[in-house]
Amino acid sequence: MLQVEVDASEVGLAPDRLARVGTRFRALADRGLMPGWLVLVSRAGKVAYLQSYDPLASDGPPVGPGSLFRVHSMTKPVTAVAALICYEQGLLDLRAPVSQFIASFADLRVLTGGTASRPETAPAGKPLLVWHLLTHTGGLMYGWTGGPVAGALFRRAERAVPAGTDLAGWCDAWATVPLLFEPGQAWNYSVASDVLGRVVEVASGLPLDQFFAARIFVPLGMQETAFQVGVGERARLAVPYVFNPRASALVRDSQGEREGTQRPAFLSGGAGLVSSAADYLRFAEMLRQGGTFQGRRLLSEQTVAYMTQDHMPPQASLHLGPIPAPLWRGYGLGVGTRPAPIPQGPSARAFGWSGGANTYFVVDPGYELTFMLLTQLTPFKAQPFDSMLSELVYQAITA
Repeated sequence: MLQVEVDASEVGLAPDRLARVGTRFRALADRGLMPGWLVLVSRAGKVAYLQSYDPLASDGPPVGPGSLFRVHSMTKPVTAVAALICYEQGLLDLRAPVSQFIASFADLRVLTGGTASRPETAPAGKPLLVWHLLTHTGGLMYGWTGGPVAGALFRRAERAVPAGTDLAGWCDAWATVPLLFEPGQAWNYSVASDVLGRVVEVASGLPLDQFFAARIFVPLGMQETAFQVGVGERARLAVPYVFNPRASALVRDSQGEREGTQRPAFLSGGAGLVSSAADYLRFAEMLRQGGTFQGRRLLSEQTVAYMTQDHMPPQASLHLGPIPAPLWRGYGLGVGTRPAPIPQGPSARAFGWSGGANTYFVVDPGYELTFMLLTQLTPFKAQPFDSMLSELVYQAITA
């Protein structure tokens, strides 16, 4: 069971200042602005702060250290690690064309103008590379990050995909949509991590869930992370909620509750995993420690350093469609980088990412720090929870 392992003062954190985390987030929950939550702060590999609170426990099992969470886009760093494992094994080249693994990406086109009913396109001048998938610089999109024309084309292509289609089928559908820009030209949040998951499948010869389990979860002891939970574990899934701004109330998300309860046909390397605080801490600590955890090495230290440095194209800006990502000004391979300055000052080496249900993690090797917030609330950025947590954690550092 996840628990506090060290007195915060012994690892250079002020207990009274860390207590402000619980005070702030408990107040938000009591005001109906967020459901149950869990916050974890670890320094030098030891859990120094662990707090959870759930004002809506009557709706289901209360959120706590034993809860399971749909981590959504916090799946992306896991998929990036999977691709880098394949890279280190010689199974793929980061500069290889994606079409080497997925034939439908061979003859891509770029949107140049027109309307959704009459789009104007031109052949892509460069191939889409594995590198572009890792960095979200390939011109791919989500329906909500593609703008009015490309976004409409993307949504139309997705609507045509039959229910029960697997990852390979989804990739073929996305390949029919023109790119937003020439590969490598800009940054756009997208299905790139899902396509990357398919590249991992083809390169390794394993379905994505089996590769994750064999090469990441089992070595790290992540026994509670998968694309679905067992029938006997479903009661541990935190209840998801939607914030209704008109009513200023939380509404139980009945559709979201089904996510993670059975193995999906579409194994989403961009948003599909369910995990626990204890498990995701193991993954984050592996990255903080340069690719190793409890004597098991997944990646070389040099590869992790490369993964967690900024690879944004010049003049590119980090945005999630209409939503800014104020905590990160850069992007590495599957993680946000170059933390935005706050008065307390994260180190330049900090990295991390968020999930669509307002889950969030930060790894800061400069301070030997790992911390996370886990909750289940949409829409994303319903409140600036990530900024709040960062400020509260960094102001607690005393040494």
